Amino acid sequence: MASSGNFCTLNPLAKSANATVTKGNLYLPSVGYPSNVVGTMAVSSGKWYFEARCENNYGAYDSFGVIVSDDYTYLTQVTGSITGEINWTQLSEVRINGSNQGVVNTQYYNGDTKIVGCALDLDNNKVWFHGNGTYVYDNDESSANPNNNTGGYAIPSALQGKHFLPLMGTNAVGAPALRRANFGQDSSFGGDETAQGNTDGNGFGDFYYTPPTGFLALCTANLPISDDIDPAQTEDDYPAKNFNVVTYTGNRTDDRAVDGVGFKPDLVWIKQRTGGSNPSILTDSSRGATKRLESNADIAEGTDSDGLKSFTSDGFTLGTNDKYNWENGWTYTGWCWKANGGVTSSNTDGSITSTVQANTKAGFSIMTYTGTGSNATIGHGLSAKPDFILTKRRSASQTWGVYHTSLGATKYLALNTNANAGTSSSFWQDTEPTTSVISLGTEGRVNASSQTYVAYAWHSVEGYSKFGTYKGNGNAEGVFLYLGFRPRLFVTKKLGSDNWVVIDSARETFNAMGEKILMWDTNDAEFDPSAVNLDFVSNGVKMRNTDGKINANATDYVYMAWGDVPFKYNNAF
Repeated sequence: MASSGNFCTLNPLAKSANATVTKGNLYLPSVGYPSNVVGTMAVSSGKWYFEARCENNYGAYDSFGVIVSDDYTYLTQVTGSITGEINWTQLSEVRINGSNQGVVNTQYYNGDTKIVGCALDLDNNKVWFHGNGTYVYDNDESSANPNNNTGGYAIPSALQGKHFLPLMGTNAVGAPALRRANFGQDSSFGGDETAQGNTDGNGFGDFYYTPPTGFLALCTANLPISDDIDPAQTEDDYPAKNFNVVTYTGNRTDDRAVDGVGFKPDLVWIKQRTGGSNPSILTDSSRGATKRLESNADIAEGTDSDGLKSFTSDGFTLGTNDKYNWENGWTYTGWCWKANGGVTSSNTDGSITSTVQANTKAGFSIMTYTGTGSNATIGHGLSAKPDFILTKRRSASQTWGVYHTSLGATKYLALNTNANAGTSSSFWQDTEPTTSVISLGTEGRVNASSQTYVAYAWHSVEGYSKFGTYKGNGNAEGVFLYLGFRPRLFVTKKLGSDNWVVIDSARETFNAMGEKILMWDTNDAEFDPSAVNLDFVSNGVKMRNTDGKINANATDYVYMAWGDVPFKYNNAF
């Protein structure tokens, strides 16, 4: 029988301050409220089943269900009033997105020692709950059956397409009932029940009740991942073959080779870490080696014949320019992405013909185009809507224009400044990118008449990259961001006057991270802010302090992350 890998557990990094998880991170004891905890695995598609044993009923307001992974209000709120939740409470109420859906039959939950279950269908956007094996819906258990898709609670459109995590916790002021989760590890619930040995359709798991047909255990063997980056296919599909970070020390020798990237890169973003002025320089194979743009400046494209001179099968070569390769112990880092090996093609999907090279597997493309000064569109060559777009005028000085999916098409950021997001229809025409084109307004940063531009676009890829938002809590027990992979590069930007903070696992190889900060919008050297602490873990990022650059209270941030190893293939949490 194939290995199930690791099963989901309750996440000790993603819980309320009052919550405690014990007994293999499956048990939620009785403590004060708010006391909420989520699971370690999130899913955005497919059908999933898990269950829990409620030891007794204190007249408490315990709840059980799921919550979207990008809503972190569960840390400080009681379940039952949280946006993004779908919960069944011990009051026998079902609450969706904070709204009470009514009472279901109380005998199936509100009593002593019940085994409850959740069947989550993200293909048909429905959720079912059962108590002691009987599925319930609107106080009529006869109409609820996930096996034939009857009954069940609809997932509202605002939550569809998001990643969901299991959620357990309190609904109000009462202490929660003692609760032990089972994601397929143990249908005896630690020896308190007689094991039943029911598996999912793939033969994985040990459940007390039989999972509905087609519903799977939350284990790494079942986790979805883009087939394009599955290492079981070919080496080229692995995340490390599409993105990597390298570090090196300058030596001022001409034609110096920087190897170890693992592939021929098409975008190399070099940041000088020590010594002198420390710009951030972007060179790509569409514009050509030696062509320089700086993320920390609004200057036009320049030529450094002694800078990055060529792209090689395992990295790149450098000249003797001090911004790339100086002696005296100056150190550098290079963030590297693979597009299409420098092979471009004409794209006529938009009203402007763009020149594109795209890596559809890894969700990255490079576009060059000439502006018209009128509302227009350009083709990006990807198979999905871009989540993060960087645009720069090449032919003249101009601030960078940035689109981020969490802000939407009415907003823009500037890569070379620490400014807050602005609002303008002249950037993206207030029109979201599509699976084929990006809309451009008349703003000079994206589309001035007869001016030349380059744009870089990325979209999230399961198990490899993710672009999202979070709200800081100003607490040392900070926000946990579920990514679905261990990040290789993590970038965060406070939506206010603060920098683009860059952390990667090439420069920092162990937790806590944050002692070697770089910033995309300045020419500052690498520094240790002493107050920035966070952990890179197998499925995401855990904030560990109150520093305003990453975790100010009630403050919004956007983030960009590219992966190292997908959670599906990690050996441990």
